[in-house]
Amino acid sequence: MYKATLIPGDGIGPEVIKAATTVIEAAGVKISWDEKPIGQSAMAKHNNPLPEDTISSIKTNRIALKGPSTTEVGKGFRSANVSLRQRLNLYANIRPIKTIEGANTKYKDIDLIIFRENTEDLYMGVEHMVGKDAAESIKIITRDASERIASMAFNYALKENRKKVTCGHKANIMKLSDGLFLSSVKNIASKYPDIEYEEVIMESLFMKMVMNPEKFDVIVLPNLYGDLLAEMCAGLVGGLGLVPGVNIGVEAAVFEPTHGTAPDIAGQGIANPTAAILCGVMLLEHIGEKEAADRIYNSVRHVIKEGKYVTRDLGGSYSTMDMTKAVIDNL
Repeated sequence: MYKATLIPGDGIGPEVIKAATTVIEAAGVKISWDEKPIGQSAMAKHNNPLPEDTISSIKTNRIALKGPSTTEVGKGFRSANVSLRQRLNLYANIRPIKTIEGANTKYKDIDLIIFRENTEDLYMGVEHMVGKDAAESIKIITRDASERIASMAFNYALKENRKKVTCGHKANIMKLSDGLFLSSVKNIASKYPDIEYEEVIMESLFMKMVMNPEKFDVIVLPNLYGDLLAEMCAGLVGGLGLVPGVNIGVEAAVFEPTHGTAPDIAGQGIANPTAAILCGVMLLEHIGEKEAADRIYNSVRHVIKEGKYVTRDLGGSYSTMDMTKAVIDNL
């Protein structure tokens, strides 16, 4: 039996994470879950958005399935997600973006994956006030972190027979910070002569992505740009409710859906469980349970394509657990 940390999260998190664990169990994979809090639920219980007990559990188990957690805008405690990534050195955020037939999208052939550096850039949160009327935030980029995420992207491309890696940047303006990221990625690219490599300025990358997303394959980005582009790409395939993700490092991997806590529908049992279930698929692939992962993935795609037992955001009228049951019935 496998052991993993389970973090239900806030808002709709407990509902969609329950769907994911139910499907994993139905697929025949036995996992002993060590449930721990994070974010708002952790604050309410421990007065700490990221308890040491949660960190310790993830370090011990090395894998975690996590729901979305609340971060207040412009006030309150620092993002538990950012702190978690830095504490565990989860240096890569990986988001597969793939069209699912039946989802509400204008695009048919999107199949790309985003590798986002996850520990540096403006998201380090190094900021302060300068007097009363100005604020300053520091952008930190290092060669080691940049080459590390680039190596992961190129290794993935080689292993999965992907043809091209694209690096997004703003080195035309931020010549030192983005320039360092760009030169680091270029250095790694030189070691993979059989993989096509291109560099695209960020505003052009956004435009090209909207016009011809099927032309992209593997994309490697600094932290901030990666976050922004991944959100937009999710919209191209039908929304965040369909997109899984993982924050991964040398010692641990935390799988979590890319959507937020959706407090407006929390507790109503109507949230789309797809992203959370697909996070379960990624987790199973990570631990070598590929057969079970493939069965779940194919079942999810079948249920959405059929369009019958789906949640309202997918054009149906069924509950979270109704859709989950349909996925299980089609395993």
